[in-house]
This record gives sequence, C-alpha cells and structure tokens, in this order.
Amino acid sequence: MLTIQNLSFSYGVIQVLDDITMVVPTGRITCILGRNGVGKTTLLMNVMGLLRPTIGAVLMGEHDLTDLAADRRSALGLGLVPQGRRIFPRLTVIENLRVALAARRQPTDRIPDDIYDLFPVLKTMSHRRGGDLSGGQQQQLAIARALVADPQVLLLDEPTEGIQPNVIQHIGTVLRHLVDERGLTIVMVEQYLDFVKEIGDRFFLMDRRRVVAEGLTSDLSADLVHRHLTV
Repeated sequence: MLTIQNLSFSYGVIQVLDDITMVVPTGRITCILGRNGVGKTTLLMNVMGLLRPTIGAVLMGEHDLTDLAADRRSALGLGLVPQGRRIFPRLTVIENLRVALAARRQPTDRIPDDIYDLFPVLKTMSHRRGGDLSGGQQQQLAIARALVADPQVLLLDEPTEGIQPNVIQHIGTVLRHLVDERGLTIVMVEQYLDFVKEIGDRFFLMDRRRVVAEGLTSDLSADLVHRHLTV
C-alpha cells in the first residue's frame, strides 16, 4: 500500500533523513520508533507532502506521490494526524469535523455516523469549542477529523503523547478495529513501547537518520530497545 524508496531529506546543509526505505504492509499497524530528533516526524511530513525529499520517492499503490502536493495526496486516500493534534481551537467539534469533508474522495456534506460510534464523546460535546476539550478529547477529535476524509492510509504522529491511560486504551481499541474490521493501513510514530507492543504489527527502528532494524513488534528485543531507544 505505501512504499518509501531511498528517501533523503535535508534542511539546508543539515541532513535529517538518509536513504530511508520502508515497505508498509496493507491492513496492518506499522510503528516507527526512535529517540527524539532522529527524523520520525520529518519522515511523516515527507510522506504527506508537507515537505519534499531531497531525493527518493513515495508511492501509494500504483500512484507515485513524490511530486504531488498534500491536498492531492489526501484526495488519493492519505491522511495525517499531526503531532500536537492541531485542531482548530475556536471552532466547535462539529465544525472541526466538517472541515475534513472537503477532502473526502466521495464528496458528502454529512459527517459519517460511524465517527460518533468510534468516539462517542465527540457527539456529546459536538457544540463545544475544540480549545475547551481536554487533551485526550482533542486527540480523539484529531483522529476523527482525519477519518472523516475517508483515508486508505492513516499516518499518526505520537497519538499517545500527553494522554491519560484510559483514553490511550480507547484509542488503541479504535485503531485495532479500523485495521482488523475495515482494512485501514496505519503508520504510527510512537514512543510508548507498551502501546506499540499491544496494538502494533510491525516496526521500523530509526537511529542517526537511518532505518537500523525492522520486523514484527513481537521481535522488538530488549537489546534493540537498549541500543536505539534508551536515553
């Protein structure tokens, strides 16, 4: 479904990504791991088209996304839940969700009912402003907003960051449901290892701008964690 080929990226003379290659399996949760500063968020921004690689390619199915802007990638079925949520704080929950309707591959003016089935709290708080929600509620809104656009591949950047444990559990249940029951493909940058091992299928481990290991999350060994994740 999603392939990253020999992708490198630099901010001026500072190289952030170096020859990254990943093949993401369809209908699975693939986790991208690494210490702070190894380029995980930059990689997602390159995949989404918010940054352009110095060299390399991004493919989704038969589509070469490399030269496409972010809105074209969204129209082809790529969605992003950014780090820090980036909801619109002055818009209500329902207004935040309606923003994403314009990005749907099959246009509609109605928010899908299953969004509220996945995140019931958003229906309860549909007329509250996004900025008045708790951190966990804002994260659910950010994920729901991305799902309104009906993506085939969903990118998530640290969805558990600053979230209380019960909401983390709910988000994990929703993500597994989307993969197991609907066939969504998820690529998730995450540092919470227990969450990765609980819901993830495969991992790519980054260090010093490169991919240094990959495999099943069940194969994520204590040695790899110690060498590449422990601070």
